[in-house]
Amino acid sequence: MNEPHAGAAVITGATGGIGRWIALGLAASGYRLFIVGRDPARLGRARDWIAGRVPESRDRLITVQADLSLLAETAAAAAAIRAQAPSVGLLVNNAGTLQSRRVLTAEGHERTLAVNHLSPLVLTHALLPALLAQGGGARVVSVGSSTSDGAGIDPADLELAAGWRMTRAYARSKLALLMTQMTLAERLDPAQVAVNVVHPGMVATGLVREPGMVGLAWRLMAPFILSEREGADTPLHAALSPECAGLSGAYLKRRRPVPPNRRAVDPSLRAQVWTASRALAAPYLQPQD
Repeated sequence: MNEPHAGAAVITGATGGIGRWIALGLAASGYRLFIVGRDPARLGRARDWIAGRVPESRDRLITVQADLSLLAETAAAAAAIRAQAPSVGLLVNNAGTLQSRRVLTAEGHERTLAVNHLSPLVLTHALLPALLAQGGGARVVSVGSSTSDGAGIDPADLELAAGWRMTRAYARSKLALLMTQMTLAERLDPAQVAVNVVHPGMVATGLVREPGMVGLAWRLMAPFILSEREGADTPLHAALSPECAGLSGAYLKRRRPVPPNRRAVDPSLRAQVWTASRALAAPYLQPQD
């Protein structure tokens, strides 16, 4: 049984899918929980769904509206959270998207990369002072994907201007997320802020909302893969388990650290991806060495 938490936690992508179940677990653990999402109605329903199951959490659930495909809104959400919670004990970067065609955001970024990688990068860095203010034991958990295990990556073309395909864009965005989170883990004292990436398993979620054959194929697979509740298990383990205290720079599957894509541990390539990612998100990042 986990000890109850008195501090603040932040989660993205908690209006559905595994995020809703992760949020439920965090609320049940006693966190004051900031739920970040785009749609006010869905945020309200998620808050009510959690409060209906953990009634004592109702006054500890705060919704923050932001379109996480837009880095400006991501940074603004972080500022709003810090204004209400100067210290944060946990950040769960869960929001993700899988697009069937290449779409640019209003800020000019490829949308899959923006949601899956650039937004978590901005949010993590913007909340870093609050995580450090916790005074030790803070955690960052980012939801990755096993699709990254065999992915390639070109630091000069993270947004896949050439050769874009749905699965390639998704896998590369998750590999970029893994690489930058591992780099951040190396730069931080794990006793102060532990940074890990988890693969939740193949889960029947609403990640794929596309019409046509893509959406149909995903829905047909749903009975044969993990439920949303089951998919929340490893992220919650990384976020709450005493076993993960001080564990940092790990890639977890089924609660256990496993070797990542060999590219993720290539120091030169990882440094290039770090630099390229920060260049794309530069207007919304604090200067760092």
